[in-house]
Amino acid sequence: MTRKRILIVEDNPDNMKLIEWVLEDADVDFEGYMTAEEALDRMIEVQFDLVLMDISLPGMNGKEATRKIRA
Repeated sequence: MTRKRILIVEDNPDNMKLIEWVLEDADVDFEGYMTAEEALDRMIEVQFDLVLMDISLPGMNGKEATRKIRA
């Protein structure tokens, strides 16, 4: 069975560390990015099974990034 891939978009380092700490024990692969722009660029290269998106981000906010993902 293929491991699930999760993309985390979170600009707060403490929150990012907490999410990574929780996912370390799960049977998943994950990548974290601090901005929506970085995450969207990565999504062009890799398909993720789940995206955890912060709403309040520098630059493009999470809502706008989610609209672009859905489009």
